[in-house]
Amino acid sequence: MQYLHTMVRARNLDETLDFYCDKLGLQEVRRYDSDKGRFTLVFLAAPGDLEAAQSNNAPVVEITYNWDPETYDGGRNFGHLAYRVDDIYATCQRLMDGGVTINRPPRDGHMAFVRSPDGISIELLQAGEALAPQEPWASMANTGSW
Repeated sequence: MQYLHTMVRARNLDETLDFYCDKLGLQEVRRYDSDKGRFTLVFLAAPGDLEAAQSNNAPVVEITYNWDPETYDGGRNFGHLAYRVDDIYATCQRLMDGGVTINRPPRDGHMAFVRSPDGISIELLQAGEALAPQEPWASMANTGSW
């Protein structure tokens, strides 16, 4: 058995790719458009997994965009995606600067949660040991749910 991908649905492909690629930092590996099926699949990988994902040796996130309008909810029921980051504080700052709400700030220097435009929870985990607590994160309250 081999883990291949996680699929999440997008109601607005541009908005979703802005979040995952421009703000979170994932990179597009491949894309498939189906005129007959009226959908687009976009496969994304973390920068550290890009080379392996291009040769189908690393899991990817599959963004599924159905061309006909649909409403999706229940992102919380999905659970979450998790990514290891080199500097959780710098990552959260970059996301905040891009307009992303930090739902669970990295108060402990180890873990944070944000949500995609489609309501998917994203867990960010500090690589290696937790960073020393620092402001403004240490005293920042939770916002919304994750």
